[in-house]
Amino acid sequence: MDINLVDQDLYAREGAPHDRFAWLRANDPVHRHAGGGLGWPDFWAVTRHADVVQVSRRPDLFSSSRKLALFEEMPEEQREFQRMMMLNQDPPEHTRRRSLVNRGFTPRVIGALEQHIRDICHDLVDEARGRSSIDFVRDIAAPLPLYVICELLGAPVEDRDKLFTWSNQMIGAEDPDYAADPTEGRDAAAEVYAYANRLAAERREEPRDDIITKLLRPDDNGEVLDENEFDLFVLLLVVAGNETTRNAASGGMLGFFEHPEQWRRLVADRALAGTAADEIVRWVSPVNLFRRTATADTVIGEQEVKEGDKVVVFYTSANRDEDVFADPGVFDIGRTPNPHIGFGGGGAHFCLGNHLAKLELRVLFEVLAERLPNLAQAGPARRLRSNFINGIKELPATVS
Repeated sequence: MDINLVDQDLYAREGAPHDRFAWLRANDPVHRHAGGGLGWPDFWAVTRHADVVQVSRRPDLFSSSRKLALFEEMPEEQREFQRMMMLNQDPPEHTRRRSLVNRGFTPRVIGALEQHIRDICHDLVDEARGRSSIDFVRDIAAPLPLYVICELLGAPVEDRDKLFTWSNQMIGAEDPDYAADPTEGRDAAAEVYAYANRLAAERREEPRDDIITKLLRPDDNGEVLDENEFDLFVLLLVVAGNETTRNAASGGMLGFFEHPEQWRRLVADRALAGTAADEIVRWVSPVNLFRRTATADTVIGEQEVKEGDKVVVFYTSANRDEDVFADPGVFDIGRTPNPHIGFGGGGAHFCLGNHLAKLELRVLFEVLAERLPNLAQAGPARRLRSNFINGIKELPATVS
């Protein structure tokens, strides 16, 4: 079988290559993969659930910092700046930063947002019901997390369009619909960085009761995020907080369109929205992969890996692992237990915003099932040209 797990055109045409993932899990679960013609070094493709968890939970052996978590090759001086982002840090630096940022993402803080999220969802549905057809991505899935991010940042709601554009340019830097060339992604990151800087200056001058003000203050130990750390956190929030929820919601709605019996289940029993949120994250796996670098000679499964080797974990594959999930190719919104790793395989980099993402998905699909039970697909989905994000750019739907 021809194995190329990083062909961006393949993801744009077909979505995730589940047939190749299944073959690898059965025959070569830690596969020596060529760079894919993209100028990347060769790497070990890790496709089984247990092995992805192993790599995720051993940052001492599999570093995010040494060569960064994504495949962008760059000079060492540029890497030093990128290492200030939590995504590209290892403990103890990552532990310190995460403990500072976590103040804004406790279950209590996130739980207090539920009514606001529900109001946003109802407003979006009100707008959709005024039209005979919508683009589910543009009109429902994309605005929801952007409104929530504006709430978290204490930013004006009218800024959501700027955040939407910048996020698209960063994540879609290889997609011609979003960026003419990859430099637009770097320019967009610079725009977000400057935007965060302005927000921080405003809050220092005029504190408010919001997460931004909280994060700019010292914690109980007197630790505080410095200016660069804060700006890079906002950059990460704009991308991760937007893209994960947007694409989970879009891919989840497509899953319902393709499995109408599951939509009927949810319409009949909206209490299933909680387990549906987890199944949507498993089914879609919004983040496809991350890279690590081996810090010593070690073994993954039965495969020897050398110090300095690149190791790429594929969450999309792990979430369809036959050894973990019964009927993994079935979309089942009542699935329980559901030990998916759509938010990471545990360990230091488990998604900080997982409670928020699941809350947004649960509330969104509760409201959709209640108020738009006859929502129907009206045309083919258009997928993002990316091997990093399992994304959908357009999903036409009719509202009756």
